[in-house]
Amino acid sequence: MLAQQRQAVILDRVRLTGGVRVTDLAAEFGVSDMTIRRDLEVLADRGLLAKVHGGATTVHPGATDEPGFTAKSDRQRGEKAAIAARAAHLVRPGMAVALSAGTTTAELARCLVDVPGLTVVTNSIPAADILHRAARPDHTVVLTGGVRTPSDALVGPVAVAAIRTLHLDLLFLGVHGMSVRAGYTTPNLMEADTDRALVAAADRLVVLADHTKWDTVGISSIAALDRAHTVVTDPGTPDDALAALREHVPDVVVAG
Repeated sequence: MLAQQRQAVILDRVRLTGGVRVTDLAAEFGVSDMTIRRDLEVLADRGLLAKVHGGATTVHPGATDEPGFTAKSDRQRGEKAAIAARAAHLVRPGMAVALSAGTTTAELARCLVDVPGLTVVTNSIPAADILHRAARPDHTVVLTGGVRTPSDALVGPVAVAAIRTLHLDLLFLGVHGMSVRAGYTTPNLMEADTDRALVAAADRLVVLADHTKWDTVGISSIAALDRAHTVVTDPGTPDDALAALREHVPDVVVAG
């Protein structure tokens, strides 16, 4: 087994069980403890797990922790792809849509390449780049400008001022977390301001959030849970979470 394949299995095991031991993994894969420690070091450097004495555990982010775009891209790839593909069905030719920053919204940008006649407003550098490289003459891509964050979002007064002049059919919002108490949240205060401007500019709000976002709370709230018209999530979201969402959101879609 290649190191990359072994690391993918280790990461899946950590996410499934919450933690792993070096000795157990070494015995399972038939490699040395040192090889497993190197694997864990690689995964920890990418922000995908936390190393502890004798093994590793899942990362428990704080309210202000903001992983980089690359680190977040490696998490829940299958779920994000399914969410994006389902969300793309909400878009019709000729619409003006907005994509907030985030790895799931960047995945959605790939799905929108084939939708004709779109105007896409985004504060996501990766999403704008995906659409720009597609070079469709019938697409208009508007990048808001602003100050770049670790998650490749453009935020701050410049972004907010640009967004406030716009009127959009749909906003697809990626979030750091969501809960009944805090609503939809982010760990970045300036990004929250920018996201609130996007919410105000759109007729409809669609939140894209995989199961790991439930009961995760960032420092700043973007909107209350019932502000969303639709939430698209994945089958990993617990039944009690889905029930809570359905009490507040008219349309809860499970994409799997």
